[in-house]
Amino acid sequence: MADNTHSPARRWLDAETHHHWLTREGLRLLEFHRQARLPSGGFAPLDGDGRIPEGAGADTMITGRMAHSYGLAAMQGVPGAASLAEHAIRALSGLLRDEKDGGWLAGDPAMTADRTKQCYLHHFVALGAATARQAGIPGSAALLDEVVEVIETRFWSEDEQAFVERYAQGWRELADYRGGNSNMHGVELCLALADVRDEPHWLDRALAIVERLIHRHAAPRDHRILEHFHGDWAEWPDYNVEQPHHDFYPYGATPGHGFEWSRLMLHLEAALEARGRDAPTWLFADAAALFEASLRDGWAPDGAPGLVYTVDWQGQPSSRRRRHWTHAEALAAASAFLQRTGEAHYERWYCHLWDFIDTTFIDRQRGGWQQELDHRLAIDPEQGDVKPDLYHAYQATLLPRLPLAPALAVAVERL
Repeated sequence: MADNTHSPARRWLDAETHHHWLTREGLRLLEFHRQARLPSGGFAPLDGDGRIPEGAGADTMITGRMAHSYGLAAMQGVPGAASLAEHAIRALSGLLRDEKDGGWLAGDPAMTADRTKQCYLHHFVALGAATARQAGIPGSAALLDEVVEVIETRFWSEDEQAFVERYAQGWRELADYRGGNSNMHGVELCLALADVRDEPHWLDRALAIVERLIHRHAAPRDHRILEHFHGDWAEWPDYNVEQPHHDFYPYGATPGHGFEWSRLMLHLEAALEARGRDAPTWLFADAAALFEASLRDGWAPDGAPGLVYTVDWQGQPSSRRRRHWTHAEALAAASAFLQRTGEAHYERWYCHLWDFIDTTFIDRQRGGWQQELDHRLAIDPEQGDVKPDLYHAYQATLLPRLPLAPALAVAVERL
């Protein structure tokens, strides 16, 4: 394929039919994941057929993501979406809160023994509340105020200019660990709060996190992102060395996060410029290098199609799983770079990733997307036939149609 910049008429991002396809696929995903609603409150993970497994209870991360996703859908005029977002907000405001110690638990307290307080989870409570507030969902403004106060007093470290990871039950002990994943979603939240609450200081926090995690630590490692650190931010490259498949704390570098970080960095650049501020030149340079490094390490390094989940520090595959979210984030990043640069390289990858998702992950027989596949593109036997996540796939149908700034919820409201 020639390496010439596509004319606007040839770009998928400018094609009415492509926008129609994205809308249709987003609506299909929203319809499938309605089935995750629990009458008792909140949302639970779904199996491959779109059923709630017997004994499953409300999951706080999923419920926060549902508040976000259905809040976005409500602003677009999807009937029933506002009531689903409100259902999520009610659970986050009641069932899933820690009434004794404050903050949020990982799930329905009657069904989970986990009493730790996790930064990652609080970020999704806040993201769901922020989007729901933008959508005018009852109860969301009060919830947002409450969770932001917890995040600012418990998880944001002014001294470190980053988010800390987790506390033991009752906020008694802060873990001697700092995490890249929670800070990445912290950047996502900072972008949302800056626009939804019109508080630009959140952009300064986002920039400080990116400077630390990407400019200082990933760039010297050939833009392989180090996810794990000790409590003093000393690098911890062998963390979970025996667990390259771990869902949230895997060993090694995660190409999917490289794509996700690179996109968030473009949103941050655009957000700074929208407020009349100059973005540092390294921000785009590092973002572009992250995208290329993630392609280099992630795409078919084992000879099979698709993006691997993790690689070691030499770029060799550690986990050969093909997970739906890594591909959703890769195409969302490609669309962001295409908007930012107009370069054909990103157009080709954007089209190629959608083609791969269409033939590999989209489940037209049962609904939703296949989410956990092995390197043979079969259902991963260790993960099972599951479809718990709407958030990544649904955002992939929205982001290509929106500007890089303002933040997603505000941009959707202005559609």
